[in-house]
Amino acid sequence: MASPSTRPEPSTPDAIIRLLRWDKPTGRLILMIPALWSVVLAAEGSPPLPLVGVIILGTLATSAAGCVVNDLWDRNIDPHVARTRTRPLAARDLSVQVGIGVLLVSLLCAYGLSLYLNALSFWLCVLAVPFILFYPLAKRVFPVPQLVLSLAWGFAVLIPWAAVTNNLDLPVWILWLAVVLWTLSFDTVYAIPDRDDDRRLGVNSAALFFGDYTPQFIGFCFLGAWLLLIWLGLLLLLAFPYWLGLAAALMVWSRQSYLLSRYKPPLTLYGQIFRQNVQLGFGLLIGMILGFLL
Repeated sequence: MASPSTRPEPSTPDAIIRLLRWDKPTGRLILMIPALWSVVLAAEGSPPLPLVGVIILGTLATSAAGCVVNDLWDRNIDPHVARTRTRPLAARDLSVQVGIGVLLVSLLCAYGLSLYLNALSFWLCVLAVPFILFYPLAKRVFPVPQLVLSLAWGFAVLIPWAAVTNNLDLPVWILWLAVVLWTLSFDTVYAIPDRDDDRRLGVNSAALFFGDYTPQFIGFCFLGAWLLLIWLGLLLLLAFPYWLGLAAALMVWSRQSYLLSRYKPPLTLYGQIFRQNVQLGFGLLIGMILGFLL
């Protein structure tokens, strides 16, 4: 009889699905949201459907590549972190060679999709690759690695906008900065439960860097993103559904900031906030579409 601690041998397809995080779609959707914001706003509410399809598939391919790169770099760190010790490369459910193969397939898929885009968007895709490949190293050398991830997330704004307009004018930079601040906030929330493990392992995070002031930093980023989205709405003359979405965002982000500031909030709060931001992101997307069409 097998001992109670014996873990059943996972199949390779199941391990690859977990490597790509397809069993946890929330993290894939939260990259798709700013890309959809961008293509909708750039196309004034009516983006070409083939381009929308390319953008959706492109976010899936690039987020998959990012997950694999992260796990390859961290395969010897993840076993020592409670949240990540069962990841396929950390648990040795997959070999490094298989991980590299999956990474190459993901990058090739992203490359194939980028050929549909114009020259400006294509070269932005190329520029995004170093951020994808080297973000996991940031936690070893940079005090706020979440900022590097946020800059990588920003390409999800620039690429679709350039694909629609073939330029990068003021509105896209406002949206870009709003998304950078938004990403910085929710990814810092995600890092809070790992603080003890990160400190023990000697890796950096915004949650460690800001310490007791982390809730205030997150609230500042939420506020900055909200103010920038107001500026964007005024610039693009969006109608009332967009403003209803921003009113909801203010209430959600204010409540989240308050809950984070309480003494020893439950661990379940951090995942809840992450999921709420996905839901809020899609709500804002609906407001953007209707803000042009009504």
